[in-house]
Amino acid sequence: MTIEFFYILIIVLTGVGVGFTTGLLGTGGGFILVPILFFLLEVMGVESTLAIRMAFGTSLAVIIPTALSSAYGHQRQQTVIFKAVLFLGISGLIGGLIGGYIATHLTGDILKTIFALVLLLVALRMLLFKEPEENTKRLENIPLFLIWGLIAGIVSGLVGIGGAVILIPVMVLLMGFSMKEAGGTSSAVIVLISLGGVTSYIINGLHTTGLPPYSLGYINLLQFVILVIFSIPLAQIGAWASNKSPEKLLRYIFIIILIFISLEMLGVFQWLHLPL
Repeated sequence: MTIEFFYILIIVLTGVGVGFTTGLLGTGGGFILVPILFFLLEVMGVESTLAIRMAFGTSLAVIIPTALSSAYGHQRQQTVIFKAVLFLGISGLIGGLIGGYIATHLTGDILKTIFALVLLLVALRMLLFKEPEENTKRLENIPLFLIWGLIAGIVSGLVGIGGAVILIPVMVLLMGFSMKEAGGTSSAVIVLISLGGVTSYIINGLHTTGLPPYSLGYINLLQFVILVIFSIPLAQIGAWASNKSPEKLLRYIFIIILIFISLEMLGVFQWLHLPL
């Protein structure tokens, strides 16, 4: 098996996994995409700091069409709250621009550590807090939407994720959304958030040297095309599966994935000499 074939195969499988996860959990799949793309770019000889920035930028680019597909699937299940999408999305787009700019001026080690810690903190928060009562009234507060959209956007642009790892816990734990409403709504919001981040990664990476072939700023177009082809249809299947699954199951799947990836990026498994 040649390196090129292995490279393409991993990207294809990643696209399938990210698409299904996006639809299932309402996330953009960035928490899966980033570590895999980073690993592949390093294997191909790309310098570490450049590789992590490209993993972030390409991840956000892939999230846009994949999340659109997921949002369409969730809207068919009537789990998208459009008032929340509008205000979270507007401030999130601005936050994405800010976060993307900051990320292009930090070193690779700092970016990897921030990425891992964000995932770990969100996972622990979701694990420790109780599920809202079934009769909890959904809170639709515009200033709250704008504040959390901006925060999610900055984090998204900074670490290459769609922002759902921030939005879903906030909507479920603070705003009274059900897990399915939070997943459906976030899948639409992260389209706008990711758009802001992608714009920053393109503009700030245009004149960077050492970029691999087929790159537009910090976006690798080859990875983008392959991932999108396979992730979009799987997002529809994931959205269907989401509405057939118990909410507690979705939440615990989300938590387990976040903790695993954060520990992997922090090097915990390597430190413990575990083959993970």
